[in-house]
Amino acid sequence: MNRILLELFENTGQLMPQDIILRLVMATIIAVFIFISYALSHEGSIYSKKFNVSLMALTIITTTVMIVIGNNIALSLGMVGALSIVRFRTAIKDSRDTIYIFWTIVAGICCGAGDFLVATVGSIFTFLILLIFGRIRNDNRMLIVIRGARVNEERIEALIFQYFERKANLRVKNTTDTSIEFIYEISKRVMDRTEKKHKEDAKKKSFVDALYEIGNIEYCNIVMQNDEISS
Repeated sequence: MNRILLELFENTGQLMPQDIILRLVMATIIAVFIFISYALSHEGSIYSKKFNVSLMALTIITTTVMIVIGNNIALSLGMVGALSIVRFRTAIKDSRDTIYIFWTIVAGICCGAGDFLVATVGSIFTFLILLIFGRIRNDNRMLIVIRGARVNEERIEALIFQYFERKANLRVKNTTDTSIEFIYEISKRVMDRTEKKHKEDAKKKSFVDALYEIGNIEYCNIVMQNDEISS
């Protein structure tokens, strides 16, 4: 029993040079595939060339680690212990970036283990899914910040309901003895549709014009917000 365990832990699983080169070449090809996919599914300020290159490097590094480990259990346990002290503090700007990180790791593991079929087929399916759905964006939200005299509280609320009905969600309501501040959240699509409808009817004023006609309005700020963090 002891001899079997000793042979199991001493099994190095060394590969021939041509096998190592083949696995690294396959990892490089899939890494380029991932690079193209990331560039196609990201655009604007959310796209990071450095992060994209890092994904390619991560694929090859993971493959190299798998080649080194092979089926040597003792080395694999030591590698796990060494990697457990590493902390990754890179901020993820887009939830899709997490998918790409896992994709590179899984592809590297498959290539390092010599399972090129799984790596290729899995990468193709992942590429197609991200290509088709990767450009989907959350509907941008608008924040309407209004500050005015407290005596006009009911008139302001009535105007918001008149223009946006129940599609404007009240998020914050701050009051003092003399003033009041509202923060409403509304989708950009609803805001654009409302403004377009009132522009087509010359008799009806825009929301901002109607708001200031109430009087004693200090300011009205309309802020765009979304889930993306620019670099």
